[in-house]
Amino acid sequence: MKNLLLAGIIGAAMTVSCSTAKTAQSDRADFLKLKGDWEITSVNYDKNYKVKPFDEGADVQCFVGSHWRLIPNNWTGSYTINGGGSCPSVIQPIEFQVTNGNEFKFKKLVEGSKAKKVTAGYSLNLISQTTDAFSLEQNIPSNGENVRVVYNFARTGMK
Repeated sequence: MKNLLLAGIIGAAMTVSCSTAKTAQSDRADFLKLKGDWEITSVNYDKNYKVKPFDEGADVQCFVGSHWRLIPNNWTGSYTINGGGSCPSVIQPIEFQVTNGNEFKFKKLVEGSKAKKVTAGYSLNLISQTTDAFSLEQNIPSNGENVRVVYNFARTGMK
């Protein structure tokens, strides 16, 4: 009886570990589709709010046309805001990851510091993804409620 119970426990553990491995492989495959060069083509949000994302001090519209390079095999990348008008010119290295299949997390890297020393970052939801486009959703707290901001990306090239 003990052997039968032990065999059942081992079988259940193997089933869970195999399904977890398949999920991780599927998540990794989707994650690798983000590799390449991207441009934010539009940002959707409630226009009654003034949104300045990612602590850049720049209006959210400055991010439209920004270039993002994502390199998933080493979890690094960067974004570039072109500047002009009231928009600053920014080149910002980042480290990023996708967890739980749809949570896009990134942190800005400061020159001269190691990524593991940077503890602050941003968490967005990957709400849609195709080969040539994806969208990230950020919920920004404001006056006791959340402002939903959606960044729409289009592929501009592979690297």
